[in-house]
Amino acid sequence: MTDAAPEEVRFESADGVATITIDRPARRNALNDTVIERLRQGLARARADEAVRVVMLTGAGDRVFSAGGDLSPGAGGGGILGLHHRRGGFAELLLELRELGKPTIARVNGDALGGGFGLALACDLTVAREDARFGCPELDVGLFPMMISAILTRSVPRKVAVELMLTGRRLDAREAKALGVINDAMAPEALDTRVAELAQGLAAKSPAVMRLGLEALRHTEDMSLEESLRHLQLALSMNTLAEDAAEGVMAFLQKRPPVWKGR
Repeated sequence: MTDAAPEEVRFESADGVATITIDRPARRNALNDTVIERLRQGLARARADEAVRVVMLTGAGDRVFSAGGDLSPGAGGGGILGLHHRRGGFAELLLELRELGKPTIARVNGDALGGGFGLALACDLTVAREDARFGCPELDVGLFPMMISAILTRSVPRKVAVELMLTGRRLDAREAKALGVINDAMAPEALDTRVAELAQGLAAKSPAVMRLGLEALRHTEDMSLEESLRHLQLALSMNTLAEDAAEGVMAFLQKRPPVWKGR
């Protein structure tokens, strides 16, 4: 099914995969208040739909995933306080991506800069065209990449993160892969095939166990080692009680594909 509303974010769902596309190629898929809100609505829609197993986020066209925040005049109003509160929408978007409970894939079809870089990093898996670039150019216009710094410093070594934020240097996709920023750098003609393979593979796994595991990862990533292990011990016990765990073990012993119930 396809969302027919003439908006700048498109939502499509097929075969267990929801595709959310930022569709503002004339504005380099920049993020304004409307786009951010529509992205959040798309995630909420994917979360509520049991048929959706995987969410794929991408940009329209073949040059830019997203150039980040929309700096054009009229991109927002409501005075200083209104602007401050609206910026919370981007923070919520990043949190909702990481707390969705369903695996997310960034299909990076071109440059991912500023807030666009943050969106790509916030996804569980990131696959990019080999000619895509990643960077934080905000300081060039007198801004600092404040909110995406929280994602960036959790994704790469601190010194690399600080260098990227202070210099605005762009990473090419191969360097980004070497640093662990992305999972794969693909030739343009191979991008969709690789993303589809990942999405279909994830959609074939137990959604209940996937959600439990993703939630455990999110909860423990900032814990101490001892706190993390104690929490994961409880999570493992919950996992073993799931119907899908029993089905998976039985299917393995019987040498047949599992039939997931999602619970």
